Amino acid sequence: MKKFLMGTNWKMNKTLAEGLDYTTGLTTIIAPYSQFEFFIIPPYTHLWKIKEAITAQKSPLKLGAQNMHQQDSGQFTGEISPVMLAEIGIDIIELGHSERRQYFNETDQTVNLKTLAALKHGFTPLICIGEQLVDKDYHVSKEMLAKQLKIALNDVLADDIGNFWIAYEPVWAIGVNGIPAETPYVEEIHNFLRSILIDRYGARGADVPLLFGGSVNINNARDYALLKNVDGLFIGRSAWEPDLFKAIIVAVGDLSNKV
Repeated sequence: MKKFLMGTNWKMNKTLAEGLDYTTGLTTIIAPYSQFEFFIIPPYTHLWKIKEAITAQKSPLKLGAQNMHQQDSGQFTGEISPVMLAEIGIDIIELGHSERRQYFNETDQTVNLKTLAALKHGFTPLICIGEQLVDKDYHVSKEMLAKQLKIALNDVLADDIGNFWIAYEPVWAIGVNGIPAETPYVEEIHNFLRSILIDRYGARGADVPLLFGGSVNINNARDYALLKNVDGLFIGRSAWEPDLFKAIIVAVGDLSNKV
């Protein structure tokens, strides 16, 4: 059975000291849970020191960055290149988060370019897709998600399967005012996304990890995790303290009998 993925994006939160304490605490907590693969995605300024801590502690934690420019270098003030992140030893690049799309003009096309660059440099792109509430209300969620997914994976080959992850995060379900998605809705969407991947890659499309993120908490985490086409949970503020993350890990529990 492949490992179930569990991770969290800190967004623009935590000082370096807080981040290092968190990393140490979580490393201790996750030691008994070898059935899961864990990852954290801190702010850029923390990455060097947290990578050093992960290495020194021989932690199994995977480390991610919250974004990345598609070019190796250039006149792009304020951006971070894949070459720079490779120097740190980053494992995962989060791409296309709804806040990047909403506030920083990220497009499906730039997500695609960044995905290809991440794969080229040996990172695991974590490609985020999600529909707005208006899309859901007008019953075009699947159309919007299919567009985002297909463009993001343009020129991504079947040989790359196993090297990229997809995170479905309905925009209306994330953030402070997020509304947790009903489990049947998550199941329907994940089954739909799986069908797109299989249409594109054949049987190998079943091997692309699909994570769910959207107000995941201790009360709903196991229900989501038990769904056939949910291969991981991408957790927000409910995992921003090690003890809270541990409670979700315990709640998810043993998935060895998952259908």
